[in-house]
Amino acid sequence: MTSSILFSHSYFLRFDPKQWSIGLPYAPLGTIYAASLMRENGYDVALHDTMFAHSAAEVLPAIEQHQPQFFVVYDDGFNYLTKMCLTNMREAAFEMCKLAKARGCTVIVSSSDSTDRYAEYLAEGADFVIIGEAEHTLLELCNYIKNDGTDYAGIMGLAYSDAGKVVKTLARPVLKDLDSLPLPAWDLVDIGKYRDSWMANAGYFSINIGTTRGCPFKCNWCAKPIYGNRYNSRSPQNVLDEIKLLKQNYNMDHIWFCDDIFGLKPGWVMEFARLIEREQISIKFKIQSRADLLVEEELVTALALAGCDNVWIGAESGSQKILDAMDKGTSIAQIETATGLMKKHGIKPSFFIQFGYPGETRDDISLTIDMINRLLPHEIGISVSYPLPGTGFYERVKAELKKKTNWSDSDEMALMFTNTFPAPYYKQLHSYVHQNYHKHLAKNSLLKLFRQPSAITKAGLRKALSVFYHTPRTYIEKLKLNRLESAL
Repeated sequence: MTSSILFSHSYFLRFDPKQWSIGLPYAPLGTIYAASLMRENGYDVALHDTMFAHSAAEVLPAIEQHQPQFFVVYDDGFNYLTKMCLTNMREAAFEMCKLAKARGCTVIVSSSDSTDRYAEYLAEGADFVIIGEAEHTLLELCNYIKNDGTDYAGIMGLAYSDAGKVVKTLARPVLKDLDSLPLPAWDLVDIGKYRDSWMANAGYFSINIGTTRGCPFKCNWCAKPIYGNRYNSRSPQNVLDEIKLLKQNYNMDHIWFCDDIFGLKPGWVMEFARLIEREQISIKFKIQSRADLLVEEELVTALALAGCDNVWIGAESGSQKILDAMDKGTSIAQIETATGLMKKHGIKPSFFIQFGYPGETRDDISLTIDMINRLLPHEIGISVSYPLPGTGFYERVKAELKKKTNWSDSDEMALMFTNTFPAPYYKQLHSYVHQNYHKHLAKNSLLKLFRQPSAITKAGLRKALSVFYHTPRTYIEKLKLNRLESAL
């Protein structure tokens, strides 16, 4: 007898106002990986995609339609927003669990948040929480239940309630052979909704692909609850096969390789670039990497040849003192070198910036702003330090996390522990740094206009003239920041 599974996830784009306004969503990749494996093993699978849903209650028609034996809330572990464990999404997951449980489903949850808070999810309607990487635990669990098993202690990577007590089994080792997984079940996704949103807000369509799992680096604020510190990689040929399939079926214009670290395995990027050239595939993509990996020109050249047009690196701070305190393992000199090499080869360097790390002073903040102004990355993403369970940083500040332990949405930017400055200061700092950055971009465009007037474009002229907007705005935001500082 074939068993049925209704998959869902707990990321609701509408519940995150900043991301909803940006309107550039990616499909729940982790979810459709799991659905694909279960389908390959004989299960009927369906997907209730909450990305564009208005409320958790919208899952009810899907439950009534499919009458599943299993309801699985399986979050996309490749999406960094799910690692933040936003309370809006947690509450929606709780509600979906209760609704499915009330309708007779066996409820299973896999997410960063449930891995950290499994007892809470079990109390809110989940029958089982899968700890860490979940595909093979899910398969073993569903097979066991289908065969009337009742003692779950032998299933690795699981949390459940037994006689009123929460039981957590031994951890399951991470999957090493990623090529053994079937390609994600993209056919379950309403691609048209994603395409329409991208075309309306960006003018092109981007799809997400994962080539690796895990990250071996040990930044002490970064949690890895799903894929851990082990780094495993798909083969370049396996990734190329997926690109060709997606290009054929969905004709996307762009790829986001959503790995924590793209192409860390020696020789991987060079082989991937060779295959892309051999197959004459032309597509642009963006990745996440590290400054210390991008100081080798051979690697940067290969990325550019393969089609990379944007690299996000965790620059984090312009203060070496703060980078060392974070156990980041990178230097300001490496950030400068990597940025220069990327620009030389036509790749846009983009920076993740983090303010508010313990011990950060006004001078450290100034060094970070100076670095941004000097290197002029293509984009910046600014956050304040966010304590994630399982990290050394979290252990350092957890005694202060009493009233609040999570943001409600990704734009809340609340500092949840005591630091050099109070929380409103960092919120205003975010506004000032963005305006200041755009002012310097505009000034740079204005200089280019004077130096090479014949090469100016309409977009370049518009950016140059924006200096007359951003300069007074920067001044105003700086005044607000100064007022907050002087009030201390």
